[in-house]
Amino acid sequence: MAEEAIKSMGVHEPGTSEGRARGELEAEVLAALHAATPGALTPGEVRERLDGRLAYTTVVTALSRMHSKGLLQRTKRGRAFAYSPVADDSGLAARQMRKLLDGRSDREAVLTHFVDELSDDDEELLRRLLDTGK
Repeated sequence: MAEEAIKSMGVHEPGTSEGRARGELEAEVLAALHAATPGALTPGEVRERLDGRLAYTTVVTALSRMHSKGLLQRTKRGRAFAYSPVADDSGLAARQMRKLLDGRSDREAVLTHFVDELSDDDEELLRRLLDTGK
């Protein structure tokens, strides 16, 4: 789920010289960080969880870019930063939806099209959520 959300956000790894699909590295990094929660991981720890197959600098660059995009938070740990996701899978998808909506000038049209495209089950779920205020 996180991998799909990352890929659909247009997030991509720095350089694709290793033949990865767009967003694959970020999805792998995010999965490693989610598996580590509630703890945060340093770039070296992320690299280890990815089987050490990437250069340390590649991991640092990916983490830094993901932090800049608002996907990760970081705290200082020794001489490095430790990173953790800002949200779980569903929270990440919700942030993505909000970001897309905020980027459009005609919010009503976007929401109208969104609701029109929902399945009957999803529309009913949305109605229940709106009715209960959750």
